[in-house]
Amino acid sequence: MGNPKQSFLAGLFSIITIGILTFLTYRAEFGIFLLASFGSSMVLLYGYPESPFAQPKNVFFGHLITSIVGLLFLHFVPLPIFLTIPLAVGFGVGLMILLNITHPPAGGNPIIVIIGGVSYNYLLSPVISGSVIIIIFAIIINKFILKKSYPNLE
Repeated sequence: MGNPKQSFLAGLFSIITIGILTFLTYRAEFGIFLLASFGSSMVLLYGYPESPFAQPKNVFFGHLITSIVGLLFLHFVPLPIFLTIPLAVGFGVGLMILLNITHPPAGGNPIIVIIGGVSYNYLLSPVISGSVIIIIFAIIINKFILKKSYPNLE
């Protein structure tokens, strides 16, 4: 059985973080801050912050690179969607691993980008702005509230 305190706090902080992103998306005039894969990011950031996959550079650049790959496939690869999605996911995953910025939840971003038919503005909001917000919350929660060594700067 897992740690009940860690489980409760991970759930609570996920509610708070996604709640703020949802509020900014639906109640403020600032744009979109939600990305479906951010929900999976919460598992790593709050449940397993010591994981290399939960470190800020991986979170930020993993989401950014896979979203860029999705956009490039969406706008420049004239193939049917049943080919562009798997190709984009494969390229995105491969790039994250090659660049040592692997963040598993980001592997789904090309799917979101291609199905959503998003514009390049999607990179700024929600990808960059949302990633920065969740990283800030992860630092506050893990370092200052839970007193964990986060981020791991090794």
